[in-house]
Amino acid sequence: MTTPAPSSRQRWLVPVVVVVLSVTVGAGLLARELYRRPDQPADDTSAAVATPATSGSGEPAAADAVRMTDDARAHPQAEAVRKVIETYFSAINNKQYQQWTSVVSAQRVAEQSLTTWKNGVRTTKDRDAVVYRIERGSGSSLRVLVGFTSVQNPEDAPPFFQEPCIKWRLVLPMVVEQSALKIDSIDKGPPPEHEKC
Repeated sequence: MTTPAPSSRQRWLVPVVVVVLSVTVGAGLLARELYRRPDQPADDTSAAVATPATSGSGEPAAADAVRMTDDARAHPQAEAVRKVIETYFSAINNKQYQQWTSVVSAQRVAEQSLTTWKNGVRTTKDRDAVVYRIERGSGSSLRVLVGFTSVQNPEDAPPFFQEPCIKWRLVLPMVVEQSALKIDSIDKGPPPEHEKC
């Protein structure tokens, strides 16, 4: 017994499916190329590697200098953000409350008296700060994604994670006060992303 020849409809089904799949894959690859950020290498899907900040002379900055990813560095206010965050961490590391108040908002100063602040940072040393991203918030405010390592006596760590070394990732809100960027109060809610070193 012989089998009947396939209908003309069935004969064209396979080539049509192959053409549709080829066009779909091609369109996807084209869209990926068109929408890739300019600073993202074609063969790397990971985040840009952070590079260290440098002093005006081109020499490497201090060990606790703030680094920035290419994405963060591309923001028009990148250098101003870096300086504020660097001053912020330097103030904590050197226990300089007045220096700290120079880069935080009036609201944040009102929330932390000198005594409260000193008790909160007495054994803290922050290092390896990296600015990953800078985004516009409402009005002239910014939202800055920062990662850093905090080392302290476990009893001085936050009550929810009393570890001697913590890696943090959080969004620092920044506002303009007296024509200068200032770090504002961190959003209330669940603790920022953190893990043991």
